[in-house]
Amino acid sequence: MKYIFSGALFIEVSLGWDLYVSTVVLLAVTALYTIAGGLTAVIYTDALQTVIMVIGAFVLMFIAFDKVGWYEGLLVQYERAVPAITVPNTTCHLPRSDAFHIFRDPVTGDLPWPGLIFGLTVLATWVWCTDQVIVQRSLSAKNLSHAKGGSVLGGYLKVFPMFFIVMPGMISRALYPNEVGCVDPEECMKICGASVGCSNIAYPKLVMELMPVGLRGLMIAVMMAALMSSLTSIFNSSSTLFTMDIWQRIRPRASERELMVVGRLFILLLVALSIVWIPIIQTANSGQLFDYIQAITSYLAPPITTVFIMAIFWGRVNEQGAFWGLMVGLVVGTVRMVMEFVYSTPSCGEEDLRPALLKDVHYLYFALILLALTALIITAVSLCTAPIAEQHLIRLTWWTRHSKEERVELEDPWARGSDPSTTESEGSDEDTPAWWKRAGMWLCGLSHAAKQEMSEEERQALERKLTSIEEDHTWKIVCNVNALILLTASVFLWGYFA
Repeated sequence: MKYIFSGALFIEVSLGWDLYVSTVVLLAVTALYTIAGGLTAVIYTDALQTVIMVIGAFVLMFIAFDKVGWYEGLLVQYERAVPAITVPNTTCHLPRSDAFHIFRDPVTGDLPWPGLIFGLTVLATWVWCTDQVIVQRSLSAKNLSHAKGGSVLGGYLKVFPMFFIVMPGMISRALYPNEVGCVDPEECMKICGASVGCSNIAYPKLVMELMPVGLRGLMIAVMMAALMSSLTSIFNSSSTLFTMDIWQRIRPRASERELMVVGRLFILLLVALSIVWIPIIQTANSGQLFDYIQAITSYLAPPITTVFIMAIFWGRVNEQGAFWGLMVGLVVGTVRMVMEFVYSTPSCGEEDLRPALLKDVHYLYFALILLALTALIITAVSLCTAPIAEQHLIRLTWWTRHSKEERVELEDPWARGSDPSTTESEGSDEDTPAWWKRAGMWLCGLSHAAKQEMSEEERQALERKLTSIEEDHTWKIVCNVNALILLTASVFLWGYFA
């Protein structure tokens, strides 16, 4: 939802379209090629769009820094970025004194440093290790070295937003304080349609004001590429989760063709839900989209992170413990999230009447509390119920990942039946469907060609290849060395801006 809102907002600012018209256009184009192309189309378009994004953001960064007098000029001008219209007897119009520091006060800071270090680590573990968008791409890699290399490249690209997005956003506040830094609710409504602030328009405002006409078109293409890239990833991954984890539970013997169609229809459902969610994002978290993203993640991600870490490193965790830990954690997180929407963030000058859980407990601290609560539930329930036999855990935990023993699979009560007489027919290869049916099959990524059957030996060989974590020695060293370089650069940047 966050990507849809930010994309629609950019279109609204740059082209002057209505927010909902922008949303529908963005969703329609994205859903079309996601439905038709599937994961293959998503990955190829992501790779191409990444190049466009980096080039466009790099150009805007140089233009913006040149306009403000580079980093030294930004330090001076940002402190003076005060809007002309302020709210009497308040200080919310003043730029934060700790704006150029990553480590901020643990109590009064908008991003307290303990939460930044430990809370964001919880969220980052969820994203990089369990988020279906990342997991699906890692599992689609040819081998482990490809998967590691992709993650390291993603890590390098993650360094850029500090200079491509964050600092240009601050430059936008310095250059256009009346619009980007507005605090008066009535004035903010006139500028951006949100009474709690207009910081969300900082980047598109910079693009429209500073970029020449030709480069402005490039930046619009860059933003659309970035947002559509994220949307296609989310749509495709969500449809996979729904079909494999939910629909197959409802219809265990559903054919592959049915699963493909259901997945495409689920994307359309996501499109509709996304449009309905737009007004909620507009008023959430002081109008700051970044805060909204991190807050929602802090309420829902910690239980998943806890289950993942404990299951990998502690073989005593069982299904009952993981299930109840996840359920309790998600319920508690959802309660906090609902409260966040019910008790909206007050505008500048308004009294903060929210409950103490919202007002005094930062969302990054809440993520740590939720992590501890989920871990406690998982531990208690797992120790009170029967453990999983070690023969079922081979190569599924950190300690057994290199084991050569044969793993005995747990019996899956939801497994699809293999009896041909009970499985739905995929259709006869001899029958040629009507043109409209063939067009629908093509749109859903289905082929009428018969599948080539594999022998049991071929199937086992393919499974061994797909599950192998062996690496070529040269590429293993390349990936590991780059990971160390990235870690070193990240620690330096953290220390420099601390």
